[in-house]
This record gives sequence, C-alpha cells and structure tokens, in this order.
Amino acid sequence: MGQKIHPTGFRMAVTKNWKSVWYADKANYASMLQNDLKVRKYIDKKLKTSGVHEVKIKRSMNRVVVEVTVARPGVVIGRGGSGIEELKKELNRLLRTDVDLKVLEVKRPETSARLMGGNIRDQLERRIVPKFAAQREIENARNTGEVDGIRIWVSGRIKGVEIARTEKFQWGTVPLQTLRADIDYYFLDADVPNAGKHGIKVWVYKGEK
Repeated sequence: MGQKIHPTGFRMAVTKNWKSVWYADKANYASMLQNDLKVRKYIDKKLKTSGVHEVKIKRSMNRVVVEVTVARPGVVIGRGGSGIEELKKELNRLLRTDVDLKVLEVKRPETSARLMGGNIRDQLERRIVPKFAAQREIENARNTGEVDGIRIWVSGRIKGVEIARTEKFQWGTVPLQTLRADIDYYFLDADVPNAGKHGIKVWVYKGEK
C-alpha cells in the first residue's frame, strides 16, 4: 500500500531508546512536552555551527538533565566556558528550573544521519546540485568503514524546475524491515534560493544489534 513507518519509532524499546525520558500525569504532560520542544528548537538554532547530533532530556523529581551530543564541543563551550554558561542560563529560563547541562562529543560525525542531512542542507542552500552533495556525504561515510549502507532522498523543485521530483541515492543495503538493524534516520528541509523548500531524508545502516 506504500505506507511508510518512522524507522526510529518502529524500533522504539527494541534497539532504540527515547530522546526524552520522564513521566508526567495528564495535567502536566502537554506543558512538559511543549517545554521539551522549545528546548530542542532553541538548541538547534543556537548551536547550528557546532553540528548537533542528539539532544536528550531526562527529568527526575527535582532535577532536569540535558545531554547535548555535538560534532564540535569546543564551539559550544566557548572561550573560558562562556558559551556553555550562556546556554545553561537560557535553558534555566526556558524550563524554569536548574538544569544540569552535559556536552558530549559524537565519535563519528561522518556516520550521523542528522549531521549528514545538515551538511546536504547547507550545500543545497548554496545552490550546489543534490547529486554532488549526497555523493560527497556517502563517500565520507563509506571511508570510515563503520556503515553497511546509506540511503539519501532529496525532494523538491530540484534545479528550479516547475515540477517537483525526488532524487534517490543509495550505497550498500538498508534493511528497513529488520528490527535488529541499527538504522539512524533523520529528516529536515532546506530553503533553496529560487527553488522553494527541499526535503532531505537520510538513512544510515550501521549493522545489526
């Protein structure tokens, strides 16, 4: 029938875990979810140049832990820790509580679907052809020797044509129906000058768990 399921949601509690770890009753759930979305949006915008791979929010009775995994932690920390203090202050304001902020480094940024998608988006916004952008990312990931397959789809009015289309690039295998498969997936969009929005989907297969 052609219905698609989110690769991360499909594997939730099997090989993947939740990005927000907390429990809330019916009265507080909506406001806590909204706060999480605000925090993620702010971190994405603030740390755009640092290469954000993942944001985890963990809440306990009287403590909130925010773990930010980035490609370039030095950019986040800033000179003498000024950057991290500013970020912490803003998170305290958004969540109205003291936040324990942890900045972690992603081991292999070349194999992160989110960072690959971000690199492709930046290139598309500079009017680089999707084919070159996607193939460069695939080549970088292949050279690490840690991925078994990559799939990249770019959709939109490619090269400014009137009719939108989807360009697909793939290397290796990406077994989306295997629950044991460790698949990193991310979707984002790019604002391309004179060609509207382009959707970018990236799947990275890192072997079976």
